[in-house]
Amino acid sequence: MSNSSSCSKALLCTGCLLFSVAAVAHPADQALGVYLEGGEAPHTEGNTSSVTAGIVVPWSHREPAVPPGALTFYWDFFLSTWRAPVPSRLEKDSYTQAGVIANWRWRFDQGASPWFVEAGVGGTVMDSIYRTASREFSTTFQFTEQVGVGRNFGAQGEHELSFRVQHFSNAGIKEPNPGENFYRVRYLYRF
Repeated sequence: MSNSSSCSKALLCTGCLLFSVAAVAHPADQALGVYLEGGEAPHTEGNTSSVTAGIVVPWSHREPAVPPGALTFYWDFFLSTWRAPVPSRLEKDSYTQAGVIANWRWRFDQGASPWFVEAGVGGTVMDSIYRTASREFSTTFQFTEQVGVGRNFGAQGEHELSFRVQHFSNAGIKEPNPGENFYRVRYLYRF
């Protein structure tokens, strides 16, 4: 048997093994979903609250499994409203934000577990510059990073509840750049 034939067979076997391990990923991770999310960014002068609606779109290409879990990828498109304390007034200003995040999700038990952890990076734009008594952004564009932990429920894993921490800042494009950190709870339903 030739050396190139042995190498080709070894590569084919390795590919089949990776494909079979990746195929055990949780079925819900491959479905389109919609979500509602609420959160707060705590401050001494008053918290900034947010409400978010979004859609998650799985990427059709499967990443190879990363033992002992399955790694998947999805896009998160969202629209948020922030309610922030107004400097020197007792009321709150509203801000609208649109964004997209590229997320990687890792499931335990070779992808069969209802539990997952995930992380993502993306970009957002707000309708105006965010200002509170202790923070002032200098741009309407912000980068965002998030990490989360969650669990699926339901016969097909169609219900999902997660807790996530999300950071927004302009990465030093322009000063000031104080950033903002939100603690969020998300309910997601997959079709």
